[in-house]
Amino acid sequence: MNLIQAWNNGPGPNSIREYLILILKGVCMGVADIIPGVSGGTMAFITGIYDDLIDSIRSFNGNFIKKLVTFDLMGAVAEPHLKFLIPLFFGIILAMVSVANIIHSLLINHPVQVWSLFFGLIASSILVVGRNIGNFSLKNIFCGILGAIFSFVLVGLIPVTTPDTLWFVFLCASISICAMILPGISGAFILLLLGKYEYVTGALRNPALPENTAILIAFVCGCALGISLFSRALHYFLEKHHGVTISILTGFMAGAMRKVWPWKDVLESVVIRGKTHVLSEANVLPPSYNGEFAMAVGLMLTGFAVVLILEWISSAQRG
Repeated sequence: MNLIQAWNNGPGPNSIREYLILILKGVCMGVADIIPGVSGGTMAFITGIYDDLIDSIRSFNGNFIKKLVTFDLMGAVAEPHLKFLIPLFFGIILAMVSVANIIHSLLINHPVQVWSLFFGLIASSILVVGRNIGNFSLKNIFCGILGAIFSFVLVGLIPVTTPDTLWFVFLCASISICAMILPGISGAFILLLLGKYEYVTGALRNPALPENTAILIAFVCGCALGISLFSRALHYFLEKHHGVTISILTGFMAGAMRKVWPWKDVLESVVIRGKTHVLSEANVLPPSYNGEFAMAVGLMLTGFAVVLILEWISSAQRG
């Protein structure tokens, strides 16, 4: 088996057009991860690649490790879904590198407009994802309500003070990376909530220091374990208890709407590495119904329509 055969062994795009579409979906996920409180998992759902993403993460299994340690490099390349993951992560990184400053600038100068767009995107995606639940049984409705309550409470919590030991960094990484593939919940927000956002980003500023290297190794190991175990658990529940799992995920997204409501009063914030991070805020009604309000509503409707169009395109491609 040569490198090209190994690369083509797994699922993924087969033409330049399909590669570009997958990269664009990665860009959408990357932009979502930049927005505080918005999850890349939400965009994966919206763009119709959520199941493929979970399966691709699961493809890094025991066979992959066995082939890697026995220096079967072609086999190690063929085992995971690199053909899918590499273009997707290229798009995510591209967005984070090129769009991060633009998004942060827009959030500072035009927060209502940015949050309005994302409010429309997520509101529409709730409908799109909810359609996959199947039968609207009492059990599914109850699980959806529980998911919404959990998410609603979670995004309103205030960060706590936690220990700086390596085992706790490992634990925080395991939890936050799981949140990154859950729709409606931001992994960066979970890290901030657990009091480790500043600690980890501080280590990234000077990774060559031995103590910072240890922190980052613990964090990466925690991420690897967390996403490996969680993706398998999520796949199991999606396969065996599809309706209940989709109901809970839909509830997560509905509860997270609290975080993306455009009009807010900041109650408490902290400056980390020169950037202001909100710790506590309250949702309020629009202060006035003027041109800014009309623009916000227009952006909500635009976001709502974009998701429906993406869903229609995805359905046409699947059909």
